[in-house]
This record gives sequence, structure tokens and C-alpha cells, in this order.
Amino acid sequence: MISTIIPLGGVAPSELIVVVAIALLLFGGKKIPELMKGLGTGIREFKQATRETNTNSAMAKEAVTESKSTIDTENESVK
Repeated sequence: MISTIIPLGGVAPSELIVVVAIALLLFGGKKIPELMKGLGTGIREFKQATRETNTNSAMAKEAVTESKSTIDTENESVK
């Protein structure tokens, strides 16, 4: 039932329980929140970098379009 609610790419609930149990054994209960906090920070930074890249790409595309229209205007005035 959990696999139908959470899209995990075919991971069954029993497999998820095994993974969580192994993580608890390896890292301990105190280390897991620190790991999750680091993971959250990494995801947040990745999203921010993606947004910045998209913004810069859009600005560059706009500048190219503006330059192209300026060049077209200059070419028409030279004719």
C-alpha cells in the first residue's frame, strides 16, 4: 500500500524497512538526523544552482535575441 502512495520506482515496503534497519545499524540513531539535514541542505543548494542556471540561460537568450534584432535593424538601414 505504501508503494502505491509513494512513487519509489518499484520499492516494496518490506525492502524499505530493510534499508532503514541497515541504515540504523550502520549509522546509529543519533547520526541519522545529521545525515538527513546534510541531504536536505545539498538538495536545497542544488535547486538554487539550477534556478540560477535557468535564470542566466534565459538572460543570455534574451540578450542574443536583442542583439539579433539590433543587427537586423542595422542591416535594413544600410540597404
